[in-house]
Amino acid sequence: MPCTEGTDLMHAEPTEHAATVPGSEGEPSSPAERSLRARLAAYAMHARHDARETTANGRAAFLARFEREVDPDRRLDPAERRRRAEQARRVYFARLSLDAVKARQAKRATQAKRPEDGTAA
Repeated sequence: MPCTEGTDLMHAEPTEHAATVPGSEGEPSSPAERSLRARLAAYAMHARHDARETTANGRAAFLARFEREVDPDRRLDPAERRRRAEQARRVYFARLSLDAVKARQAKRATQAKRPEDGTAA
C-alpha cells in the first residue's frame, strides 16, 4: 500500500523553477556551476514536458538524415527508403560502438604503459 503520510507537505509549495535558483548575479560562474544549472534546467523541463514531445523534431531530423543519405534524389519507394535508412542508421551506431571499443582499448594500452607511480611516461 502506498505511503500517504506527509504528501500534503509535498504539494504545499511548488517546486522551485530552475531560472529562480539563487546565484551570484553578474559574476561569471565556474564550469561546474554552469553544468549544475544546466542539469537543473533539464530536470525542470522534463518534469513539465514529455521527453518524446520535446525531442520529436530532433529525432525526426536525425532519421531524415539517413533517408537523404540512402536516397538523395528521392527516387525510391518510401517503404524501401525507410528500410535502407534503418540499415544506414544501424551502420552509424555500429560504427560508433566500434570506435568506442577502439578508444577503450587505446586508453587501456596507454594506462598499461605508465609507470606504477602514476607519473606520465
